[in-house]
Amino acid sequence: MIEIPIGLPAELVPLSWLIGVWEGSGVIDYAVGDGSVSREFGQRVSFSHDGLPYLNYTSYTWLDDEERTPLVAESGYWRLHRTQLEGDPGPAMLPATAPRPFTTAESVETLRNSDGGFDLEVALVHPGGVSELYLGQVKGPRIDLATDAVMRTAGSKPYAAATRLYGLVDAHLLWAWDVAAMGQDLRTHASARLAKVD
Repeated sequence: MIEIPIGLPAELVPLSWLIGVWEGSGVIDYAVGDGSVSREFGQRVSFSHDGLPYLNYTSYTWLDDEERTPLVAESGYWRLHRTQLEGDPGPAMLPATAPRPFTTAESVETLRNSDGGFDLEVALVHPGGVSELYLGQVKGPRIDLATDAVMRTAGSKPYAAATRLYGLVDAHLLWAWDVAAMGQDLRTHASARLAKVD
């Protein structure tokens, strides 16, 4: 059963099943050159909100070894994909000039797409100089995402595209991540199973 927190902005209800801190383990399995990398890792993911119509996201991973060697981190924002209106703040720090839109369940329902889900956009930043913009949809307790844009600094490693799949299965957050990186075409990269810890 999915519980909807009291005071949650109406636009976040389709994403409410993600909110919380999740921890678990997964597997990396990716071809690099003539070889491949296959390792187990641990992960801690947090989805939270600050009263605005988006989720704050952070992820921290470590290799599953005796030292819990730090692996990678990422952070970003998840929100329903829609046109920004006068009731939304921005750009930059400009305040909204009208009441906040989509504050009721009925108004959020108008955002439902023809497939019965809600279009979604996710912006993620990696400390290695990569930023990703994903587009996709949330439909019940399932999210499908694909990169619309990948931006890299001159010093970052080659990374061209990705897809991600998230699902709530037996009260666990399962995810899979395919990437096109290091000269490879889009292929399986990593997956994990996480349990809610708060």
